[in-house]
Amino acid sequence: MSKFIVAIDQGTTSTRAIVFDHAGTIIAGGQMEHEQIFPQAGWVEHSPMEIWDNTREVVGVALAKANITRHDVAAIGITNQRETTVVWDRRTGEPVYNAIVWQDTRTAPIVDRFAADGGVDRFREKVGLPLNPYFSGTKVLWILDNVTGARELAEAGHLMFGTTDCWLTWNLTGGVNGGVHVTDVTNASRTLFMDLRTLDWDQEILDIFGVPRSMLPTIKSSSEVYGHAASESLLRETPIAGILGDQQAATFGQAAFGPGEAKNTYGTGCFLIFNTGENIVMSKNGLLTTMAYKLGDAAPVYALEGSIAVTGSLVQWLRDSIGIIATAPEIEDLAKTVDDNGGAYIVPAFSGLFAPYWRTDARGVIAGLTRFVNKGHLARAALEATAFQTREVLDAVNADSGVPLAELKVDGGMVANGLLMQFQADILGVPVVRPVVAETTALGAAYAAGLAVGFWSGLDDLRANWAEDKRWRPLMDSAEQGRQFRNWKKAVSKSLDWVDRDVL
Repeated sequence: MSKFIVAIDQGTTSTRAIVFDHAGTIIAGGQMEHEQIFPQAGWVEHSPMEIWDNTREVVGVALAKANITRHDVAAIGITNQRETTVVWDRRTGEPVYNAIVWQDTRTAPIVDRFAADGGVDRFREKVGLPLNPYFSGTKVLWILDNVTGARELAEAGHLMFGTTDCWLTWNLTGGVNGGVHVTDVTNASRTLFMDLRTLDWDQEILDIFGVPRSMLPTIKSSSEVYGHAASESLLRETPIAGILGDQQAATFGQAAFGPGEAKNTYGTGCFLIFNTGENIVMSKNGLLTTMAYKLGDAAPVYALEGSIAVTGSLVQWLRDSIGIIATAPEIEDLAKTVDDNGGAYIVPAFSGLFAPYWRTDARGVIAGLTRFVNKGHLARAALEATAFQTREVLDAVNADSGVPLAELKVDGGMVANGLLMQFQADILGVPVVRPVVAETTALGAAYAAGLAVGFWSGLDDLRANWAEDKRWRPLMDSAEQGRQFRNWKKAVSKSLDWVDRDVL
C-alpha cells in the first residue's frame, strides 16, 4: 500500500511540493520562488510557464528528499492562489498573456462599468461576491479586451481560462495531449461566474461579461479523482484527487469542518474563514460568501471569508523596497528593539482595502510619524497592521454570525512570529492557537486527495491528526486595546479616497 500523499502548493510567491504521511506529518518538501512582475503601478503578474517549470522541479526535490518514488504515493493534492488568472491556447499550451495576480487592480474601470448598473453588489445574491478587481472574472475580460487576437481566439474555442490549479492540473495530466480542464468549487466560487446554489457557471453573468463558456473548466468537487499524472511526469499514473483554493485548504488542514469553526492564515495576505455548514449566509458586514469545500457527492459546505490583501507582503516590501531588514524573519528582532509602535501606524493598502471595506480607491499610508519614530517602530507597526486588520475582519464575523468566536486557530508563515501572535491575541481579546503542523494549506490539499482514494477513511481520521503546538492568551488591558484600535481606525480613514479615477 502507498504510504504517502504529495501536495502541490502553488502560492503567490512560491510553489512547494510537500510529502505527507498518514499522521499528517511532513516527510520532505521542495520550494521555489517565482518572479513577481510589476509592469506598472497596481499591476501584478506571474509567468505561468515559470510556475509550471518550478512545479515539476519541486516535485522532484520533494521525492528525492523523502527517498520515495511514485509507487509510494497514493495521490496528488493541489492547492493554489485562488483568483490569479491564466488564459492559454488549448492547441499549443502557451499562455496568451502573463498570469494576472489576485492583488492586481488594473480592472477597476471594468468594475466601475459593471457597477454603474446595479452597484458593486449586482451579482452578490448569486455568487456571494461584490464586484471587485480581486476576482478572476474581470481579469479574464481584461485579457480578452486588451491582448491582440485573444477575443477572436476565444470565440473560435481555442482559449482556456483557469486559476493556477487548472493550469497545473491540465499540464500534469498531459496538456495538449489530453490534459484535463477542471477546477473545484472553491476556486470556481472566486470567479464571479459560479452560482453558489447550482455549483455551475451562470450563463447570464457570462453573457453580461462577454466571456465564452467554452473557455471555462468543468466544476468538480474538492475531493475526487480528476485524472492521472501523464507518462512524462515523475508521478506518472498517480491520481490527482484533491483541489482546494489555498484558504479553503488551510481551513481543511485545520480540521475546521463544522459550522462555527474558523481559522486565520497569515501569508502574503491574510484570510479568515468561518464555516457556516450547509447554509449560505450573506454578509451584512463586508465579508464574502464562499465555498468551504465539497467532498465527492456529499452536500457542499459554505463559509464566510474576510480577505486582507497585504500582510506578509508588507514585510517583503520593507525588505525588498525599503531595505530596513535583509530577511523576513529579522522583522521580529527589529520590532523587539522597541516597546511599542511609537505612535506610528502603517495601513498597507497597496491594492486598495479588502474586507471589510472593499475600497479600490485606498492606498497605503504611514500615519502618526514624529522624529521619535525609528525603524524598530516601523517594524512593529508593520506587524501590528496584520493584527489590526484581522481584528476588523473578526469583528465582522462576530457581527454576521451572532456568536463571538472564543479562540482563533492560526497558520501560515507568519505564525512563527511570537511577537505578532501575542499582539494578535491582545488586540482580539481571545486566545490564538497554533497547530503542530503550521503548513495547513498543503496539508488540507493532501487531506482532500487522500480522502478521495481511501488513504484516510473520513473526517474523524483528520480531526485525530490535529494537535495544538502553542497558545497565546491576551495580556493587554481593555483600555489600552481600545486606544490602539481607535488610532488604527483613524489611520485607515487617512488611506481612503486616494486614487483619482481619471488616472487609473
